[in-house]
Order: sequence, then C-alpha cells, then structure tokens
Amino acid sequence: MIIRPRRLRRTPAIRDMVRETSLSVKDFIAPLFVKHGQGEKEPISTMPGQYHFSVDTIVKEAEELWGLGIPSIIFFGLPDKKDATGSRSWAEDGIVQQAVSAVKDRLPEMVVITDVCLCEYTDHGHCGVIKDGKVDNDSTLELLARQAVTHAKAGADFVAPSDMMDGRVAAIRKALDVENYQDIGILSYAVKYASAFYGPFREAADSAPQFGDRSGYQMDPANAIEALKEAELDMEEGADIIMVKPAMPYLDIIRRVRELSLVPVAAYNVSGEYAMVKAAGMKGWIDEKKVMMEMLISIKRAGADMILTYFAKEAAGILNY
Repeated sequence: MIIRPRRLRRTPAIRDMVRETSLSVKDFIAPLFVKHGQGEKEPISTMPGQYHFSVDTIVKEAEELWGLGIPSIIFFGLPDKKDATGSRSWAEDGIVQQAVSAVKDRLPEMVVITDVCLCEYTDHGHCGVIKDGKVDNDSTLELLARQAVTHAKAGADFVAPSDMMDGRVAAIRKALDVENYQDIGILSYAVKYASAFYGPFREAADSAPQFGDRSGYQMDPANAIEALKEAELDMEEGADIIMVKPAMPYLDIIRRVRELSLVPVAAYNVSGEYAMVKAAGMKGWIDEKKVMMEMLISIKRAGADMILTYFAKEAAGILNY
C-alpha cells in the first residue's frame, strides 16, 4: 500500500482546512521612526518603503495601520540633539514622548510600544553610559528607568528595553511601579544577538556606535543555551513579553524560547532581513511578496506569538484581500 499525504494537498480548500500555522494581521507590530519637524515623510534609503515621520505624519501612518487591522506599533526616535548620556531620551518633550501622546490622543485603543535604549540619543552611539572606555551597566539602569517612566507618562502601553544591560527589566519595573504605572507592560528584548543584520536600522536610526561594537553586551550568535538563561532572567524580573532578535537566522532560538516561556514570545524580523528581500525583489531575482509571506509564516511556525516587522503594512494588504 502507498501512503498518500498528497491527498491533503489536492485543492486550495483542502490545504486551507489542514493548514497547521496561520498568520494574521493581529500578529504584527509595525516599527516606526519619528523625527522632529512638520509634514515630514522622508524615505529611508536602506529600507525601501520605510520612512522618517514627523509627529503629524506618524499619526496618519498609525491611522492607516489601524485601519488595516494592525493593532500595535513601536516607536524609535531621532532626537534633535545628542549628548554623552542620551538625556533627550527621557525629556518629557522628547520626540517619542510627543509621538506617543499624539497617537494615543487620536487612537486610544491602539497598542503603543516604545523602544527604551540610549543608542539613538548618545553622541557615541552605544546603548549605555561610557566609563573608562566601556559601557557601564549599573549607571545605565537609572537612565533607562527614567526614560521608561516618561514614555509611560506620555501614554505608552508597553516599554521595550533593547539595551541588553543586566538587570534593566527589574530596574524599569520598579521605577514604573513607584510612579504608579503598575499597568504598563514590559516587552523585553530578552534575547538580542550582536548581529550584522541590524545595519540598515542603524543608518535609519542614526545609532551606529562611534567606536568598537556591541559584542560586550549583545549576545554571541553562536550561543543558544545562553538565550534560555536571558529569557528566564527577564521573566523573573517581571517581563510581560519576551523577544528574540533577529528572527530569521534564529528560528531555532525562537522555538527553544517558546518551549521555555510562560509569557508571550515576540520575534523581530529586523531591517537586514527586510532589506535583503526588498533588494532582491527590486532586482527581479525573487518573487518579493511570496518570499515575504513565507518568511513571516516561518517565524510564526517557529513559535512567535507576535512579529515586529517592516512588512506589516504590505503583508496586511495580502492577508486582508
């Protein structure tokens, strides 16, 4: 007797009926870059289809995403000035704080997440305070906590520390609770690798380090067991959601973290992954839309409950069709 699995692939309706993994617009978190100015929507050269928005235009973009059924956005800010400690990151009139307030005023039900880090705001481009030529972990925690509190005050639903300092989830949770923001969640970049896939983002966010690299605080791409340790620590410190970043080269890590985690798991389909698909699609070397959807379903299949992706709007257009 021949076993015939092909019976379950015979027609589109049968394939839909037995499909094991589903992808929805509700799975997406759309990353957005906000800058100072008025009426700004400036294309990002390294990430075709992505833009630097001013506050007024980012509200319009958020409205469009919400209209497509995308429930959540995450903000990255480009400040008007930088200094050694990234002080504009916790200014109450900072660019992210302004964007959060504006979007929540227009779309109160949209889930607004803010990236919490210093790299975009420091003149040296590192994710923490520099002492003796190195990123000092403990003196950075207070600044991250201060930044998170201002985001919560502006109306953020979640703050998302991406710095990879030890103990930052606990420090942020304590600061939020002290300021009576007990209901504000923490989406932690728990497992963030020192990856070459961040290149286009660093140009978009003007956040490349001015010396050295981030291998001293971001994770070694060769390590998997360490990822489980980082995920466990962040859950113990109070993270409500944990993230693996990047996604595609670390599908095995997403799966292992999902099996360990008792909280939702996010994965970040990062700028380099996006840019490669865009570049190959523009050359006609791949079917861009099919590759995009295959990439996103693979991340979901690996175990991600939600996906941060620059493809959110395009994928929603296909899923909503």
